Amino acid sequence: MDSVSLKKLLNQVKSGNLSVVKAIDSLKKLPFSDIGFAKVDNHRLLRKGFPEVIFCQGKTPSQVAIIMEEVLKHSPCVMASRATIEYYDAVSESIKDSKYQELARTITVDRRKAFKKKGLVAICCAGTADLPVAEEARITAEFMGARTKKIYDAGVAGIHRLLSETDIINKAKCIVAVAGMEGALPSVVGGIASVPIIAVPTSVGYGASFNGIAPLLTMLNSCVPGVVVVNIDNGFGAGYTAAIINNASK
Repeated sequence: MDSVSLKKLLNQVKSGNLSVVKAIDSLKKLPFSDIGFAKVDNHRLLRKGFPEVIFCQGKTPSQVAIIMEEVLKHSPCVMASRATIEYYDAVSESIKDSKYQELARTITVDRRKAFKKKGLVAICCAGTADLPVAEEARITAEFMGARTKKIYDAGVAGIHRLLSETDIINKAKCIVAVAGMEGALPSVVGGIASVPIIAVPTSVGYGASFNGIAPLLTMLNSCVPGVVVVNIDNGFGAGYTAAIINNASK
């Protein structure tokens, strides 16, 4: 239940259209809803400004659909990450306005009115193989209210591709830099930009990259100030944090 819904509830009580007992029953569901296999955090929207995001991996498609339905009872929007088409098929049966972003592996439902994006988050990725993680970051940042610009396939093996996009880099409030292999891209971007860089190591690479551990260590050891690192393949975490930074900027 968001602040607008809470105000409507109080007005209904004042006007006599809703009993105090029923109002209290509604408020009992404010912290969370216990649906047996999950406790859905209904308070997240009030506390964080954005509702709980469902991580699909490890859940059944029907569980994800039920959780999304529950979130939508208290929020005008909801998002699920790491979703396959099987998850979307289950969700779309009951939530007709849900949308599936195949590359980003996300499912979104957005019923917000007059929702406007602001600022600018630049999403950079080193190669085409990094696109799923980059797209997860982009969809997340946009869903949380940030305008985004893509700088894709701009790895350090062809540095001129990145340097041709300095105009976007200079205008951005925050930059997400996604890379596998040796993970050098965030340090290079950090040497150009004056805003925070959120580095995302991916599991893309040959054997010695150790499924993303090599780029993770590279990014953690960056000598460039202002570079922070999220977990391997965590595009969602990067996009979420980038949006918070962007939305707090003037």
